[in-house]
Amino acid sequence: MKYVGKGLAKTDAIAISTGKPVYTEDLAPANALVVKILRSPHAFARITAIDTSKAKLVAGVECILTYKDVPQVRFTLAGQSYPEPSPYDRLILDPLVRYVGDEVAIIAAVDEKAANAAMKLIKVSYEIFEPVLDFEQAIDHTSVVHPESDLFCNFPIGMDKERNICSSHTVAVGDVDEELKKCDIVIEETYYTQAQAHAMMETFRSFTYLDHAGRLVIVSSTQVPFHIRRHVARALELPASKVRVIKPRIGGGFGGKQTGSGDVFAALVSLTTGKPAMYIYSRTETFSATSSRHAMKLTVRLGADKDGFIRALDIENLSDTGAYGEHSSTTFSVCGEKTLPLYNKTRAVRYHGHAVYTNKMPAGALRGYGATQGTFALESAVNQLAARLSLDPAELRLKNLIKEGETCLIYQGKVLNSSALDRCIAKGKELIGWNEKYPRRELPDGKVRSVGMAVTMQGSGIAGIDTASIEIRLSDAGEYTLLTGSTDMGTGSDTVLAQIAAEVLQTSPDNIVVHAADTDVSPYDPGSYASSTAYVTGMAALQAAEDLKQQIIEQAAKLLTVTPAEIDFDGQVLRTTDGSQSMTLAKLAELQVLGAGKRQLVGNATCGSPISPPPFIAGFVEVEVDPATGVVELLDYVAVVDCGTVLNANLARIQVEGGIAQGIGMALYEDVRYSRRGKLQTNNFMQYKIPCRKDVGKITVAFEASYEPTGPFGAKSIGEVVINTPPPAIAHAVYNAVGAKVTRLPITPERVFMGMKSQTK
Repeated sequence: MKYVGKGLAKTDAIAISTGKPVYTEDLAPANALVVKILRSPHAFARITAIDTSKAKLVAGVECILTYKDVPQVRFTLAGQSYPEPSPYDRLILDPLVRYVGDEVAIIAAVDEKAANAAMKLIKVSYEIFEPVLDFEQAIDHTSVVHPESDLFCNFPIGMDKERNICSSHTVAVGDVDEELKKCDIVIEETYYTQAQAHAMMETFRSFTYLDHAGRLVIVSSTQVPFHIRRHVARALELPASKVRVIKPRIGGGFGGKQTGSGDVFAALVSLTTGKPAMYIYSRTETFSATSSRHAMKLTVRLGADKDGFIRALDIENLSDTGAYGEHSSTTFSVCGEKTLPLYNKTRAVRYHGHAVYTNKMPAGALRGYGATQGTFALESAVNQLAARLSLDPAELRLKNLIKEGETCLIYQGKVLNSSALDRCIAKGKELIGWNEKYPRRELPDGKVRSVGMAVTMQGSGIAGIDTASIEIRLSDAGEYTLLTGSTDMGTGSDTVLAQIAAEVLQTSPDNIVVHAADTDVSPYDPGSYASSTAYVTGMAALQAAEDLKQQIIEQAAKLLTVTPAEIDFDGQVLRTTDGSQSMTLAKLAELQVLGAGKRQLVGNATCGSPISPPPFIAGFVEVEVDPATGVVELLDYVAVVDCGTVLNANLARIQVEGGIAQGIGMALYEDVRYSRRGKLQTNNFMQYKIPCRKDVGKITVAFEASYEPTGPFGAKSIGEVVINTPPPAIAHAVYNAVGAKVTRLPITPERVFMGMKSQTK
């Protein structure tokens, strides 16, 4: 292939590095009203009185809105295809506030100084309730987070809100308890994963205005423009045709911008005042009043025979969805869906549990989307099993892994089309020096070096639900415009879509202009999430290009009075097979628009998939542990990935490196702490630690290609799977180094040290 698989630079690489792209804030008019939000100081309370009279007298204040001034329609902020599985449990402003940071009032003023001054003059009285802060105590707590009667779900998700259960889920095949009794070895352990912040560079922001026709226009830093249109239309009781959403360049998202934070507040101000409005979240608001990864408690029971074959697997999950339930049921189910199939020699499997409401900041989508938490628990248990059996953990996995052409209990007979995970493990062992370094080496200074490993899988799009559309136009000059509703968050997806189309059309990607994410112009796309862009939208791009190429050939055949089978097309010139006639693509394009054709040629395709083929990754790590302090230093991380055909080697490598760094942060550094009354204490980068370049050590990335027949040119996804292996691999290496079994993230020096002490008792 000429373009696919090549490490082409991102189409906007130079522009980004030189500061040329415009982001949401850059597009806002200078006279846009500044929007601020007064937020609750209490974790759980009811507003009994609110006085805005003095605040409204501040010079420059345009409007102040409370729960008495807004539509009373419940909705969800989850960026998911309709009908959303997330509960409709939000109001724009609610008299019942459910976490420290929940919205109390909207202030709009001509400048920030006036807005802040007005905010200080709003007087609010609260009836304070006992908050639900420990998610292990949430079920049947005396406080009910959502007592309202108008909360509803589009379909059953196992909600029992009177018990603070947001959703429940069970998948079971076979009799797990009976199979566990037959096993020679049973590993039973409980693991805890923490909430995690997205920590993207650009905070949440949107600006809104009314256009010449009175339509509401939202310019937003979002991953899901079409879903934002639906949310805002519902919340503001507008027809969707009256709302337009434009996505400019995004300064990072990582799943956070799959939730519609902020858009509805600015939109309401524009509708109320008729003026442009801009809401920019502060860094503290982004940390404390948007969404995070779901904290989870996972109890794993894993049974195996004496030969090391895993025969039974039981995972019980308790997930903390926080004050609102966006993404609660889907994140919960993905945690099981992306772990149960990995080891397919089982005779019985079960995944079950609940996602519960608490009075903390809502949880939502974050890269990995539940599979990250499930991988930490399952892979840690598998590493424990290897230790009990005195088997090499890599060899244990090779015995048990699902392989290409095989099925598993929950696949119900469907086979795995593609996998190179066995080769990923072999390559990873080679690159890390596993055979020489496993399990540990003591150094002269008393420190210990050791290695650890983990494997994981994810998905590619949401099977049977998400579909993407692509439109490719042939311009009058013989160039192409590719229209897409997907959103490039810095991942380079615009570049990849151009590469796919260019490969089919036999032209340079430079000849393809990608126009993305304007709900008035772009064809429908669910947005960039669920590892769907390369696989789902990429296949739509391939099919749209094929459609357009066929039209080009057919139109050339008509003009040259031959059959389409007699036309050869090399991307620039159309020739008859006998060589007697030819026509340039530029000439054909001109004739189609301006001459005899009278019809611009446009290729279209809409693509969805009945399956979600998993990418795989094998992660290997080398660490150095100081037994005197419990400090862990990461030396080397090796990630070997099977994402099918690699569409762009450079961009794929960057995706892996970034995901590994985020996983290292979750494993070692990122901690979330609340006060006794529910205030988030880690609400800035001084308190919430993410790794810097020195903290991640050396990262080595390699690929082992497979071929996925349902993906574009054999490709699968890569965006999410890359974050999953660092927590269990690093925990494994720590155990190999000093015998400390760390089952709660992050792996802090204190936990390592106390783990060592518990081994000596």
